[in-house]
Amino acid sequence: MKRNLLLLLAFITLTGIVRAQETKDAKASAVNLYNPKANARADIDAAVARANKGDKHVFIQVGGNWCVWCIAFHNMVEQTPEVKNYLTANYETVLVNYSQENKNAEVLKSLGYPGRFGFPVFVILDGEGKLLHIQNSAYLEEGKGHSVKKVMDFLKGWTSAAIKPENNSY
Repeated sequence: MKRNLLLLLAFITLTGIVRAQETKDAKASAVNLYNPKANARADIDAAVARANKGDKHVFIQVGGNWCVWCIAFHNMVEQTPEVKNYLTANYETVLVNYSQENKNAEVLKSLGYPGRFGFPVFVILDGEGKLLHIQNSAYLEEGKGHSVKKVMDFLKGWTSAAIKPENNSY
């Protein structure tokens, strides 16, 4: 009887150790696209300065590591060379965290409260840091994900070249 009790205690102890390790491994492999400790204002200011020098705009993706759609959008960009290359060629990209740990309230206030549209939400700034557009990402979805065509149409409509008067003859 004592032997069975000792075996049961040993089993319970080992199970607890294994579960603790699994939890630790799961946390270590969790998605970390957004950095809650990042200085979002400094990141945006640096992107604006680079955009200004390169005749680009700034593409800000606001979201969090908790947001399935934020991760899905990021993965779509990474896995779609057309989108990734277009973003790189025409925008300076910044990921701004929104989470319980850091809501970046002052930065989001300065960007016109884009979170009112849900997450992810995209903000376009020009090379001077002027807010040009806030995009509700739901309008870029199709089926069970983001539409590459809709995303490309959106991105093409907000480049620095697209909004120059000489490129728009009405």
